[in-house]
Amino acid sequence: MKQKSKLLLGKKTTYNYNNPSPKTLQAVDNPHQNTDYNIRLTCPEFTSICPITSQPDFAHIIIDYVPNNKIIESKSLKLYLFSYRNHGAFHENCTIQIAKDIISTIKPKWLRICGYWFPRGGIPIDIFYQHGDLPKNVWIAEHNNYSYRAR
Repeated sequence: MKQKSKLLLGKKTTYNYNNPSPKTLQAVDNPHQNTDYNIRLTCPEFTSICPITSQPDFAHIIIDYVPNNKIIESKSLKLYLFSYRNHGAFHENCTIQIAKDIISTIKPKWLRICGYWFPRGGIPIDIFYQHGDLPKNVWIAEHNNYSYRAR
């Protein structure tokens, strides 16, 4: 399995906390291209900034996807998600943009993102987005046991 030589994995990390760019995301070959299976990526401490008040917003982001030829390299995803830390955007924009950037990077067969945003002002805002049709016989664990503070 030949990969790009410019992978971030194994290299010194430089963080960019305020400029989310899909160029940060990197793909590697799917080691099981002839098998449909689900990959779940979870970021329980996602942070961004409210574009109006500049107050911090926190979310638990869960990304499920059925890969095609490529999968997301996890360190690049971490750096990409960290880049939202001081980025001013509403919950909806952050959640959907993350999905769109992953889709454009790896072109999965199916993707679902769930953004469970922690309450501010007493109102939690949860964002759900799905792309494509889930292939048959792929098991996706439910989120019904998911809970977080202030719920």
